[in-house]
Amino acid sequence: MPSMLAGLNPGWVLIIAGVASLFITMRSVRQVVTIAAPLLALLLLVLAPQNTDLVTTQVLGLKMVLYRVDALNFIFSLAFLIAAVLNGIYALHSDDRIQDGAALFYAGAAVAATLAGDLMTLFVFWELTAISSVFLILRAQTRAAYFAAMRYLGVQVLSGVLLLNGLAYVLKSRGDLSLEAFTDLSDPGVLFIFIAFGIKAAFPLLHNWLQDAYPKATVVGSVVLSVYTTKLAVYALARMFPGQEHLVWIGATMTVFPVFFAVIENDLRRVLSYSINNQVGFMVCGVGIGTPLAINGVAAHAFADIFFKGLLMMSMGAVLYRTGTVKASQLGGLHRSMPWTTVFCIIGAMSISAFPLFSAFVTKSMIISEVATAGYAVIFLMLMFASAGVLEPSGIKIPYYAFFGHDSGLRVKEAPFNMLLAMGIAAFLCIFLGLPALFPGFGHEWLYGLLPYREEAMGYSHHHLFSFDHIITQFQLLIFAIFAFVLLKRFHVYPPEKRGVILDSDWTYRKVGYGLVKWAGTVWGKAGPAMTAAFFRVTGRAYNWIEAAFSPRGELARGGALNGAMTIWTAALLGVVLLLSFMAVG
Repeated sequence: MPSMLAGLNPGWVLIIAGVASLFITMRSVRQVVTIAAPLLALLLLVLAPQNTDLVTTQVLGLKMVLYRVDALNFIFSLAFLIAAVLNGIYALHSDDRIQDGAALFYAGAAVAATLAGDLMTLFVFWELTAISSVFLILRAQTRAAYFAAMRYLGVQVLSGVLLLNGLAYVLKSRGDLSLEAFTDLSDPGVLFIFIAFGIKAAFPLLHNWLQDAYPKATVVGSVVLSVYTTKLAVYALARMFPGQEHLVWIGATMTVFPVFFAVIENDLRRVLSYSINNQVGFMVCGVGIGTPLAINGVAAHAFADIFFKGLLMMSMGAVLYRTGTVKASQLGGLHRSMPWTTVFCIIGAMSISAFPLFSAFVTKSMIISEVATAGYAVIFLMLMFASAGVLEPSGIKIPYYAFFGHDSGLRVKEAPFNMLLAMGIAAFLCIFLGLPALFPGFGHEWLYGLLPYREEAMGYSHHHLFSFDHIITQFQLLIFAIFAFVLLKRFHVYPPEKRGVILDSDWTYRKVGYGLVKWAGTVWGKAGPAMTAAFFRVTGRAYNWIEAAFSPRGELARGGALNGAMTIWTAALLGVVLLLSFMAVG
């Protein structure tokens, strides 16, 4: 590759294209840009040399590595760029310069952050992902979207502030900001960085921004948002905190709790937002295990999740585009008028549920296998429960209530061709990645060949992946989950789909916290004026007394009978100063 192209970061290509899209008024030209730019970036990534600093600079004496490719960030960047192509195709029916530009810029910032070779460069693009992605929510142009966007932006900026604060401590203690993994959370600044990554990864109690914002974004915006932010955080954790045991328990918790919320949720895009928590939890748990095979599982599952979760989001976006709603209580029977969307949704549902011959089957199992090998019995049971549990909301509920279930009477057109094309490509990847290697490099072996630890991945493929035990165990989980759903529906125990508000942990600060602030404001409104008046009266009298005593026209300045008093005051003050000096020295 020519040296000039070798130094061109694929993320920068998307960022430049995103800025240009804001000013391109011709829809056809902008559509070409939204697809051609990611394809060019893909070519640059594939041809880039690995394990060398491709672009570096010095800023205020700090070395910044702006572009570096290695085995770990390559697979994340590859998934991000393929997704950018699909997002561009999916959005061809729309004519929104801001949405097109924001989507490209956001994708480019995520890719540039992934390809960063130092923590400061990572921080810069980390913040750009927050600023650019908020426009995908704002473009929905609803009151709810506006407030959700402001909350989303506040949380993402907080993540950046914590990251920058941590970097300052790390720079002081280590002398550089290289991407050298942290081993101890008690080291200076490391905990700030850990929490910053945790906010973007949507750790438990830090996750509510995701369910709050993603369902309120535009049809295209939700699809784009589902790809980048949380997976960028997974990459950052895998890069900087592999083997951090706290992540094992955090990740396992993330896999379990969203299942219960998703089962009772009526908004199907919000159901998928909870399933993002669930799937990212597997990745976070794998990072905590930290073995080569576990890190392979993290990278592979992130790659697969981008496409099966994107496919599910695309199908729900198509439903929203045609019907104007994704409320389960208002849908049903759409398989008659949207058959292709139904098929693609079912493929995404089978993929996220890890049916054999679908993508998650060949990725998630690496993580669960390493958890068992490491001896985490409780974590293993939690992950098995979560694997079966995700079938209920994402594998069954989404397609059942949207396309089957009761007939809502809605008769609409099939999704636009560009939407179907994007969904078809994603569906192909969901199936292709789960296939056995009929010949070298086919099916899952193509993905395994891209993983950071290729030999360990191939060893797992040859000895365990399609073993009889693995397939039977997975089918047992799936059959049990399906049987549970049928049984609960048969006896009318399954939570009905109806309008309502699902309380999550954000209730504590959005309702209780807001109520306390509002109450404090009311109290201050009543007591504040009296307290302020009293304060000014006291301070005014004190000022008058000081002025009367010490000003050039005051008592001390006039001398006379006060000369002796002034001497006493001076001696007393000198004594206090001496006493304080002795105490400080002692």
